[in-house]
Formats: sequence, C-alpha cells, structure tokens
Amino acid sequence: MPSSKLTSPNRRRFLLAAAAAAPALTLHAQEDYEAAKAGKLPPAIAALKPRVQEAVPITLVEREGRLEHARSLMKSKDMDALIITVGTSLNYFSGLKVGYQSERLFAWILPASGAPFVVCPAFEEGRVREGLTMAPDGAATKIHTWNEDASPYDLVARSLKERGLASGTVGVEERTQFAFADGMMHATPALKVVNGTPITAGCRMVKSPAELALMQLANDITLSVYEAAYKSAKVGMTNREFTGLIAAGYERSGVRGEASCQVGVYSALPHGSVQPQVIREGEIILIDDGCSVEGYQSDISRTFVLGKPTDKQKKVFEIVHRAQAAALSAARPGVECQAIDKAARDVIDAAGFGPDYKHFTHRVGHGIGMDGHEWPYLVRGNATKLEAGMCFSDEPGIYIEGEFGVRLEDDWYVTPDGGKMFTPTSLSLEDPFGKG
Repeated sequence: MPSSKLTSPNRRRFLLAAAAAAPALTLHAQEDYEAAKAGKLPPAIAALKPRVQEAVPITLVEREGRLEHARSLMKSKDMDALIITVGTSLNYFSGLKVGYQSERLFAWILPASGAPFVVCPAFEEGRVREGLTMAPDGAATKIHTWNEDASPYDLVARSLKERGLASGTVGVEERTQFAFADGMMHATPALKVVNGTPITAGCRMVKSPAELALMQLANDITLSVYEAAYKSAKVGMTNREFTGLIAAGYERSGVRGEASCQVGVYSALPHGSVQPQVIREGEIILIDDGCSVEGYQSDISRTFVLGKPTDKQKKVFEIVHRAQAAALSAARPGVECQAIDKAARDVIDAAGFGPDYKHFTHRVGHGIGMDGHEWPYLVRGNATKLEAGMCFSDEPGIYIEGEFGVRLEDDWYVTPDGGKMFTPTSLSLEDPFGKG
C-alpha cells in the first residue's frame, strides 16, 4: 500500500492560482483571444478538431465492480464503512458530480455490507436523486438530508447507528476537509476514525482498460495541442499569449485544459513564476500541464527553443532525456516505486548535476488518473510495488538557478512486460514534437 507520506498539492491547481494572481492579459493578448473566438486562429490551431466524441464513459457495470472491490478491501482492513466527501473519489465510486466542495458537508458513505447512503443539505436532494439514477446501487441508496440550522455531523452519526455502526472503524477519504473529519469524529465518539486511503488508493491505483483508454485520449489531445501551439509560436510573444494559444487549442478539441509557460531564467523554477515573460530567440521555453477527458487527466511537459540552442542547453536536455528513458526502463511489475526515482536520479548525478536534489529538485513522478497527482508516488522511501495498470508521470528535470531549467514529462503505465509511454517522448530542443 502507499507509504505514509502526505499527498502533494495538485500542480495544476497551484499554477491556476498563480495565474489568477498574475497581471492581466496584455491588450495584444486580449485581442488574440478575441480573434481566436472569432475564428482567426493560427493555421495549426485552426486545424485541430473536436475529439471528445472519441471518449467512451465509464460504465455502470465498472462502477459496480469498484464498490465490490472497495468492500473487499474494507473487510480485509477491518473497516466498517468508508466516508467520502466531494471530490474525484466521489465521482470514481458513485458517478455523482456534485461540483465544488463548499462549507456544507456532503458525504457519500459506503458500509462494508449493504447499500451506500448520502448525507447532504436538504436543498440538494433533488439533484442528488437525479444523479443516483446512474449510480451503482443507486435505487437502494438512501438520502439523509439536513437543513441549514441542523448539524450534519449528528445526522451522520444517526445514519451510521441505523445501520448498526454505533461503534467500529470508519475510514475517511484523505482529501476530506479537516472541519468535516473533526465534526464527524466528535459526533461519533464510539467510532474509531481512520485514514481511508488504503481503500480509495487501493481501488484507484490500478487502472482498467477503460480508464487507460480515456487517459490515452487525454494525452493524445494534449500533445496535439502543444504541437499546434509550438508551430504557432513567435519570438516576441508573451508567455500568456502562448498559453492563450494552448487554451484555444483545447477549446477547439472540445476539452478543458490548462497550461503554464516559463521562459529563460524562469524555467529554472519547477512551478514557474507569475512574472510577465517574453519569448526570445535561443531561450529555453518550458510548458507544462494537461487536459481532462471524462474526468481523466494528462500531464505533459515540453522544453524547447525558438532558434538555435546553446551547447549547454543541448547538454542538459540530453542528460534529462537519458534520465527519463532510464526511469521508464526500470519499470516492471514488482519493482518498488522508489527504484524508478533512483534510476533517473543516478543518471543526473553521474552527469555532474547532483548530488541528490541539488539540481533535480523533485521526485521523478506521481501517480495520475482522475487527479493530476494521486497515489502512488515515485519517490525515495516509497516501497509500494508496481502493478500492471498503474499510471504515472515520468518527469526528471535539471534546474540551474539564474540560467534555465529543462524538464521532460510524459505519462506512462505499467504493463506485464514493463513501462509504456502514452505519447512519444521529445527528441530535442529544436524538434520537440518530431516523430523520430
């Protein structure tokens, strides 16, 4: 099972927050965006076509299997119920799409035996009932509602007691807000409240063929949008204008996606900077992030230059490229997660950019699925063994403060024979989307 390390913040949320704090788009960028909406797109962006119709949604039968898997894991861990609030795990198990998590408790609770039930605000009942028509055990799922002046935590306690769970052990999904977990713990003092990660991650870490197909589509779309933006890039363009091209590309493709673009010295900051930047000939450009297809994520980084790169830039790129290949080559079922990080780090250390985290400042990868970052993590100390169907990013980097950074990131999955990339890797700084 996953190590006890805490989950890292989702980089996509981090970058979006940074973008919100950044200066407004320039007038030129705003004009570009309006031109894009009017159909005056660069040819490479205009050539992109909607692809969402290719996505095959997760079936009700598959979600029913997820519930049975969760119940099996709960029994093996002596867990009597699993509590999940708003988020990707709610969608994963139930198919319910509640939206954002507000200050009001919404909980979907799965007992180890019996149908799930919901505790939600009374005014949400109609929407929840509608969603349950397509949920596993939906017809048997009871909805318990609370009004604004009532305690949702007392309602959780009563609802558990009705099902013979006045005492025992209850798991809480790891991304549950502290206020919710604390409120439920105080309302159920006879219950032992534990981390529900062994159940949620235990189910979600290994992807089904249907999940892999959705992730393949998300990665294919991201790479095609990146390539179209690259072909449309010009010296003198701001980084916000470049990410505007990517946004237009995702809109053309019919998906939701984000991107960051860091130029020159700012590429040495793994999560970038909010400072306005301008693309200049011969400077490193680092783009990152992905899109979502039926809730499944992609996460790709490309590093390139417009014009001729320096010898140092090319040397660093080649080292990172070898590190990325080494990480993938080390992967096969039964290998520990930490070994994948070590394989990439050994290459970078041997090339003189160590020791340890000196220039390769982060782990080599994270799990990916319905969350951009999810269990398990490819990091030192994580002895979780790889299984066929697990999905990760492979993203070694070298960051030289005050100069530039290079990161290459592609998503991959474990097969019975080893690791397999969803997308072709980058060839060079001058040809980041070459077909080899």
